[in-house]
Amino acid sequence: MKKFLILLFVLVNFSGFSQGNSNSESIFPVNYFKKPLNIPLILSGTFGELRSNHFHSGLDIKTLGKEGLKVTTAAEGYISRIKVSAWGYGKALYITHPNGYTSVYAHLKKFNDKIEAYVKKHQYSKKSFEIQLFPGVTTLPIKKDEIIAFSGNSGSSGGPHLHFEIRNTKTEKPINPMLFGIDISDAKKPRINTLVGYSLSDNAHINKISKPSQITLIQLKDGGLTTPKIKAYGKIGFGINAYDQLDGAYNKNGLYSLTMLVNGEKVHEFNAVSFSFAESKYINLLIDYERYSKLYQRIQKCFIEPSNKLSLYKKSDSKGYITVEDGLNYNVEIIAKDFKGNKQKITIPIEGKKDSILVKDEIIKTPYKIKFREFNKFQKDEITVAFPKYTFYKDLFLDFEVKDSLVKVHSPTVPLSNYYTLTFNVSKYSEKDKKYMYIASINKKGTTNYVKTIKKSTSFYTSTKYLGNYTLLFDNKEPSVKLINLRNEQWITSFNSIKVKISDSESGIKSYKGEIDGEWILMEYDAKTDTLTYNLNDKKFTEAKHNLKVTVIDNVGNAKTLSATFYRKK
Repeated sequence: MKKFLILLFVLVNFSGFSQGNSNSESIFPVNYFKKPLNIPLILSGTFGELRSNHFHSGLDIKTLGKEGLKVTTAAEGYISRIKVSAWGYGKALYITHPNGYTSVYAHLKKFNDKIEAYVKKHQYSKKSFEIQLFPGVTTLPIKKDEIIAFSGNSGSSGGPHLHFEIRNTKTEKPINPMLFGIDISDAKKPRINTLVGYSLSDNAHINKISKPSQITLIQLKDGGLTTPKIKAYGKIGFGINAYDQLDGAYNKNGLYSLTMLVNGEKVHEFNAVSFSFAESKYINLLIDYERYSKLYQRIQKCFIEPSNKLSLYKKSDSKGYITVEDGLNYNVEIIAKDFKGNKQKITIPIEGKKDSILVKDEIIKTPYKIKFREFNKFQKDEITVAFPKYTFYKDLFLDFEVKDSLVKVHSPTVPLSNYYTLTFNVSKYSEKDKKYMYIASINKKGTTNYVKTIKKSTSFYTSTKYLGNYTLLFDNKEPSVKLINLRNEQWITSFNSIKVKISDSESGIKSYKGEIDGEWILMEYDAKTDTLTYNLNDKKFTEAKHNLKVTVIDNVGNAKTLSATFYRKK
């Protein structure tokens, strides 16, 4: 079978790059599949896409649904960071280049032999599969055309692909790699599916409705969109649901830019150029978070909420808010673009008309008033919630209910900026019971999930950034540990690896440890398949008979140990 290559070419001389200039010199990187296949580069994800609680910080490069493609870089540099995790980026490499940029390669299957040996040495030293290393400038230098790794599906990847980033080395801000000359075939314009109107001040309305409302879209012959004439008054705003598709792919990707004009004047502009990871949380103010939590549809707002500190916007005096006056007419245009400049536009005619509001967005008042600029603490029965300053983005009335050990802390329709503390008084339980108890979240489907539980003598507490339902659960069941590819007392001379299936149906797995003949072994954990894998080439076997022991501990301390004997020739 022919080998594939993912080539990530990096030319050293590209100091002239300036953010926001899509016509920058083609300098870093140019990617393609090498001949004889001559397959054009195809993406499954673009920079700045709206993801859960974050923006996508790079490009997802398709790998034909395969793992094990060679990943190379054509520019010199050095490996400055290596991270191995069962989650997130999985196996990832960070290469610092002498021109002020760092390239990132994630969801890898494995590293090249030199890097792999370096990582394994430290994994065995620390006795941990998950590890983060920061080699020095001279430790792992990278030459031009060197194969650095092989593509994979590790971490939280949804399928085989290569995640690629470019970051400013000094600030660590990711930058849209398309700005460095990557050429992707794209003749398709973005598609706008939904338009939502928002009434944003007292007495404001859109068609006599003061709550968020979906507005009918009309397809025009030229491919553009319009709406029936809207009658509105007061401060209003708009938001859209849209996606873009590239040639040769069905993936629904994010927009590069979103612009809104009122009577020909630009009042709002979003550009997916660069951002800091610290500000990524403000994505929950960029979108209509309540609609997303209820309908799983992301509406990207064309106005900037007061607490939104994203740097992806261009400055505007009105920040995208439209103040509609009685008796005046307005023409609003919303333009969605991809990186290639393909675009789709909505034209919204508005007639200013002060009118009676027929449908209002009612505020339900409770005894628990959140003042978001202050520390807020509430107690009910045996439960306490404590919110530090600026946990919320605005004032609101908290829906806080307690029934037995079931707690409702509002609903997950409101985003949070910081963590809050939820505390259960457990003094009524015996020490034996408390040993096996933990705090769990409950989702809309009724599924429970362990949340990190800190245990004190009379209380359990957790810190979380999610509102919703929580409860106390009991777990005294052992985890499950099973052999996959061998049996007890089996000869495995021809085997390359040992595979073990681990799982826990209650509180979930906290840790695991593998040993052969009493010595710790490196077992790679694949969280997608709940599989531990040991590479038999890691150890020199001097005897034929060996004992395998795998111990798994769940989040409340229940442990299960699997012991098996296997035979392997010297």
